[in-house]
Amino acid sequence: MRIFLLVLIAITAQAESLQDRTHRYFIDLIKLNTSNAPGNETLVANYIQAELKKEGIASELLGNDPNRLNIVARLKNVGPNRPLLMMAHSDVVPVEPKLWTVPAFDAVQKDVFIYGRGAVDTKALLAAEMAILVELKNTRLNRDIIFLSEADEEAGSTGIQWLIRNAWDKIDAEFCLNEAGARAMTDDGAEVFQIQTSEKVPTRVILVARGSAGHGSLPRKDNAVAHLSDAISKLTKAYMPVQLNTTTRRYFTELAKLDEYKWLQPLLPKLEANANEIGDRDSELDAQFRTTVSPTMLRAGMKVNVIPNQAEAQLDVRRLPGETKEEVYARFRKIINDPAIEVLPEPGQDMPATEPSALTTDLYKAIETTIKKQNPKAAVIPYMSRGATDGAFLRAKGMAVYGVPVFTRDDKPGRAHGNDERIRETTLREGAALLLKIVEAIAKQTVPTTN
Repeated sequence: MRIFLLVLIAITAQAESLQDRTHRYFIDLIKLNTSNAPGNETLVANYIQAELKKEGIASELLGNDPNRLNIVARLKNVGPNRPLLMMAHSDVVPVEPKLWTVPAFDAVQKDVFIYGRGAVDTKALLAAEMAILVELKNTRLNRDIIFLSEADEEAGSTGIQWLIRNAWDKIDAEFCLNEAGARAMTDDGAEVFQIQTSEKVPTRVILVARGSAGHGSLPRKDNAVAHLSDAISKLTKAYMPVQLNTTTRRYFTELAKLDEYKWLQPLLPKLEANANEIGDRDSELDAQFRTTVSPTMLRAGMKVNVIPNQAEAQLDVRRLPGETKEEVYARFRKIINDPAIEVLPEPGQDMPATEPSALTTDLYKAIETTIKKQNPKAAVIPYMSRGATDGAFLRAKGMAVYGVPVFTRDDKPGRAHGNDERIRETTLREGAALLLKIVEAIAKQTVPTTN
């Protein structure tokens, strides 16, 4: 009887497919509330370690804060190539429960969707990478595969920075698969896979306007609120300088081949000169050309009939990686041209500006080839994301990092960081299967012999 039970347990364990395993991990991960702040990412680290231990895969919890630990695991292989790193962060942004139609951490399945904070950003990827690690644990590959779940990506990036300073040898790899790739359908039905090879740099700015306080019944020329309003208007209406890199040049060239974007074709020969015309038509494309400015927070006054002597605005600036902070600050001061306005950097997260990851590496080619095998008609395009990821810190160390486009975006606009964040269950399953094929393509790659 004991032998029969052991055989039954073994058969049951083997019966769980990659997609079923991804689904199970995903549901469990959503239910772990790792809202940042405070994070509590150790909840996820402990869960992952326990699940991997069941599969005989060793892992390490690393970090200097016991409540905010990272986890690293490695499949060792005998091949001569440098490792592949798969990474995904364990924290999520906070929620406003009253704005959700379902509880944000219950992993509610409704219709064809699974709802939950982190469904898109980025516990789907985390679950798929976990499942792939298990899937390949007994496979002979030509390189080590490292799995990393890092803490605090959504706020301070302290997790990845600690690992780089204190445990670099545990995550050092030839290249990395990360979040921020995009997979979507155009309005005319073409499937587009955008491989993230570059990212803009968050550069938060504070505008401070100063004037004289007084009674609201007597308008003043040095009204701080009025000066601040003018400054914001000037910045948001200004055309920031155009700058292209290897990723964005290729992006526009490939995008113009799609029926929906054929209007770009006559504009390509003089892309920089036509940037304003293109940007005015499509804000998504405009963000590929230039540093962007979005006013997000205001603070001024204490009473409606009192003119305040100070007013402040916070700007979410997404800087092109080819520009420095100092260049942006200087340009803003010149555009505003008002001695009553001070342009100040906002303290906080400081992310590196890096060159795009190359479009010629074995990993980029493997992603491209794998997608084309699955859908020969698909458009596979390099992409610079507006948002930022921890991948920037790895690029700064010389590692090629690619945001892998495996999960189809089901909502326009996307719900990452939004209310009722969700993913279609078929998207989760199909994305995990595609990611496995990409990993196998690079990890089983034939190594050429030298004469």
